[in-house]
Amino acid sequence: MAADAPYTHEPVLLEEVLSVLRAEMDGRASVRAVDGTLGLGGYSEAMLRTFPGAEVVGIDRDLEALGFAQARLEGFGSRFSAVHANFGDLRGALEGRGPFDVFVFDLGVSNMQLSEGERGFSFQKDGPLDMRMNPQGGGPTAADVLAQGDAKKLARIFWEYGEERHSRRIAACVEEHLRRGGRLETTGDLTALIRGCLPEPVQRKMGGHPARRVFQALRIFVNDELGELDSMLGQIPALTQPGGVAVIVSYHSLEDRMVKHRFRAWEKEEGLGRVLTRHPILPGEEERARNYKARSAKLRAFRFGA
Repeated sequence: MAADAPYTHEPVLLEEVLSVLRAEMDGRASVRAVDGTLGLGGYSEAMLRTFPGAEVVGIDRDLEALGFAQARLEGFGSRFSAVHANFGDLRGALEGRGPFDVFVFDLGVSNMQLSEGERGFSFQKDGPLDMRMNPQGGGPTAADVLAQGDAKKLARIFWEYGEERHSRRIAACVEEHLRRGGRLETTGDLTALIRGCLPEPVQRKMGGHPARRVFQALRIFVNDELGELDSMLGQIPALTQPGGVAVIVSYHSLEDRMVKHRFRAWEKEEGLGRVLTRHPILPGEEERARNYKARSAKLRAFRFGA
């Protein structure tokens, strides 16, 4: 990464991802790979360096991240190319380019998105309640979702996408706040509301920031992340070479469950290959201590073909 790079970036479970790829790609003269969640380009750079003949296509719907990664990886020339697209539309993004040997996805939010308060992803930095991965693409923001003020709908979002145990209480607080003429336009507004809504003893038992799960839920809902993941999983098999692999790093149980069940179906029901990770690969103690983002990460891998 360039010395003047504005963001720190450490790809989660990088060595474990590379270990899977080395084992499965051993002996191949060339490797065609897709980094389906390009972000700041960490996985792409590692694959390009690990496999000297590799060609990598990076996909991201965040134009700012895409531009940063392209600048970072320009030294690899034609071996790297970037596509502005949602990974839920793999066929469209990769039209005329396949099939591929490797698909890698890191389903987490990038450090760049968390570092910029104006993107609205972080409960620790004040900024507009946006949360859209691709703000240029339009669509409702997190503030728009909250502004509907429907406690029943909000409780469902907080529970289904954030597994927030206090979803109904928080949703009722949002509805009441808006009914009284209050506004929820910034991340600070929402964080303050949640802190004021939940008693201190409840917050102490939550095992993390009291707004964490609500922010996760809104981000997933605003960006249709689970719908994108389901669509992506449905398209990978047709785009992968026999002997190819899919490696997916997830960060919460909703994503991990979808990946686990789809991998199992590919193996047991469709006979497409075999699961390489009977149990998810987790970060070691050192990585968890060094990189907060890694603490909830799980890696699963699948090999297509015999």
